[in-house]
Amino acid sequence: MGTKKITYTILLLCFFFKINAQTISIKDADKKYEDYAYADAIKAYEHIVNKGTKDEKIVQRLGNSYYFIGELQEALKWYEDLFRMNDQQESEYLYRYAQCLKSTGNYQKANEILERFNQKAGLEKRASLIRNEKNYLEEIKSNSGRFDIADAGINSPYSDYGSVVYNNKIVFTSARDTGGVAKRYFKWTNKSFSKLYKADLMPDGSVSKPEFLQKKENTKFNESTPVFTKDGRTMYFTRNNFIDGKRGASEKEITLLKLYRAELINDEWENIKELPFNSDQYSTAHPALSVDEKTLYFASDMPGTLGLSDLFKVAINGDGTFGKPENLGDSINTEGRDTFPFISGENELYFASDGRPGLGGLDVFVSKINEYNTFEDVENVGEPINSKQDDFGFTIDNKNRNGFFSSNRENGHGLDDIYRFTETRKLVCEQDLMGTVIDSESNELLPNASLTLFDEKSNVVLTIVSDEKGNYIFPNIKCGKKYAIRVSKNDYGMKEIPIAVKKVNGKTTLQISIDKVFKPMVAAKTIEVKKVLVSPIKIGAIRVGTDLAKLLHIPMNFFDLGKATIKKTSEPQLQKVVNLLNEYPSIKLDIRSHTDSRQSDANNMILSEKRAQSTKNWLIQKGIDGNRLTAKGYGETKLVNRCADGVKCTEKEHEQNRRSEFIITNL
Repeated sequence: MGTKKITYTILLLCFFFKINAQTISIKDADKKYEDYAYADAIKAYEHIVNKGTKDEKIVQRLGNSYYFIGELQEALKWYEDLFRMNDQQESEYLYRYAQCLKSTGNYQKANEILERFNQKAGLEKRASLIRNEKNYLEEIKSNSGRFDIADAGINSPYSDYGSVVYNNKIVFTSARDTGGVAKRYFKWTNKSFSKLYKADLMPDGSVSKPEFLQKKENTKFNESTPVFTKDGRTMYFTRNNFIDGKRGASEKEITLLKLYRAELINDEWENIKELPFNSDQYSTAHPALSVDEKTLYFASDMPGTLGLSDLFKVAINGDGTFGKPENLGDSINTEGRDTFPFISGENELYFASDGRPGLGGLDVFVSKINEYNTFEDVENVGEPINSKQDDFGFTIDNKNRNGFFSSNRENGHGLDDIYRFTETRKLVCEQDLMGTVIDSESNELLPNASLTLFDEKSNVVLTIVSDEKGNYIFPNIKCGKKYAIRVSKNDYGMKEIPIAVKKVNGKTTLQISIDKVFKPMVAAKTIEVKKVLVSPIKIGAIRVGTDLAKLLHIPMNFFDLGKATIKKTSEPQLQKVVNLLNEYPSIKLDIRSHTDSRQSDANNMILSEKRAQSTKNWLIQKGIDGNRLTAKGYGETKLVNRCADGVKCTEKEHEQNRRSEFIITNL
C-alpha cells in the first residue's frame, strides 16, 4: 500500500462490525482493512492465522493495523515475523519496524534498521533527516528534563486527549459515557464516539468533575480537538462528517472527519457550519489558531499531502470567509504522520510527528515561526513530554509556562491520557564558540586580533578582539548553524574560516592560525593587468569579502538557461579572474552560483551546485591551484530582488538572480 494512498487513521472514524468466527474469509478481512476498520481487520486476520493460513500479505496487514491504531508493541510482533519470512521488504516496512523497536527501548537495533531504510529510501525527507541527525538521541537528551509533569486529574478508563484551556476551564475529548460502542478498541484515532468535556481549573492545580461542554448532546457523531478565539465567542473543532443529522461518506462509504465553526449564543454553541475547504473524499482535523487569529492551522490528507497526514494553513479573511489551504511544506511535513498543531503565544508551532528522529511513535516537536512566516529548525522537545509511545496534543500558556499534552504511555488510566506540565526551562540551544588565534609559523599567541562572526547569510553576528593571551569567545550563538569567522591583525593577512556548530548545548573550540605578511601592501599600488582590465585597480579596493566579478566589471552569468557548461563567449571575461589570481597567488576565492526561482527548489540547488563546480574546474584547467578555490551552489535561496516563486517578473529581473560570485576569502 503506497503511503500517499493511506488515509491516516488519526483522521478517520471507523465503524465496528461483528466478526463471525465461522464464516470469516480473507476477502472479508481485506475489506475491513481497506475500509480502515483496523480493529476488526486485526480480529479477522488473527482468526485466519489461528486457523492455519498465514502468508506475507496477511502478516504485513496485521503489523500495519496495529501500527495505525498506535499499538506499536503488538505491531512489532508481526513486523518481526514479517522480516523473518522475507528480509527484503519495502522501505516503509523498515521505517515502521524501527518505530516499533523504539517503543520497546531497543534503539540500537532500531538505528540499524533505520540505516537500511536510509539506503533504500535515500531521496525521502525522512531519510535525509536520519542522515543529518545521526546523533538525534544525544540532541533529544540535551533538550530533555525541562518539564515537571503530572496526571491531569480528568482521565477515565477510556480515551482522553486533545485538551485546550478556555475561560479558566480545560476542554478535552473523551470516549466516556458514549454508549455501547466497543470502547476497548478506542484509540486517539477516533474509532468510537468521542465528545467534548469541560472541567474547571482550580488554583491548587486540581480540576472539577468533568461535564459535557454542550448541554444539548447528540450522540450521532464524534467531536474532538477544539480551539477557541480569545473573545470566547467562536469555536473551531473536529467532527465526523455529519451535518443536519445526515451522515456524509466518501466514495468508499467511509465517514471521514471535517472542521466546523460554531458561535456561542446564550451559553450554547449554535450556528454550526462546516468549513468550505472540507471534502467527503479526505479528512481535515485538529484546528489551531495563529496568534493574530487570522490563520487557521490543521491536519489533513487532502491532495498534495506529502505523507500519511500533513499540516496545512488557511487564511481567515476579515469577512469570515477563508482563503485557499496551503501545505506547510517539507520544512515541517514528512512522509510520515504530522498532526495535532498548536501555535503558542510566542508564535511557536508545536506538533506531533513520527516522520522525524524521535523516541518512538509520535513525538512532540516545535519550530519557531519567524517574521516572514517561514519556519526555523524543528526541535524535539525531549523527555518527559516524549516517550517510547505516542505523545501528542501539546498546548502551553506562554505566560505561566503551564500546559497539557496527551499520551498512551504505560501505566496510564486508559487508552490515552491527558497530562499537565510546567515548563521549568525554555528550549534554548546555545553554544560558546571559542579558541585562540596564533601565528601559523611560530605558533605564537596573537593578542588584539580582530574577529568577526558571520551567519549563513553573511550577516555580521558579532565582532570581538582576542585578549592578551590570544583567546577569543563568541558567547551564546545558536546551535546547529553554519557560521564563518573572519580574522585580521596588523602585519597579518585576513583569513575566513567556515565552521558548523553542533546541535547541542555546550561549547565549540576552534584554533585559528593566520599568516604574517612580510611585504606590507601599499595602498597606492595598482594591479597591472593591461590586456584584460579597462583601468588599473587599487590594491586598497581588494579585501576579504570582495566580489571579483563586480570589481573586474565582468558579467555574472556564464551559462545558458538550464545549462552548467561555461559558454565559449564567457571565457574571455573569466580569463580576467585567472590573470588576477596569477598576479596575486595568496588570494583565495569562494565561487558562489545562484539561480532564479523558476523550476523547483531541488532542481535549482542541483543546477547551481553543478555550475559552481564547473566554474572551479575551468579555473583549475587554466592553471589555478584547486586548494585556492572553494565552490558552492545556493539555488534560489539568495534572490536579490522580489522574484520569488509565483511572482510574475520580467526576464531581465530573473536574470539578475542568475549570477556567479567570486568572493575573496583570503589575501
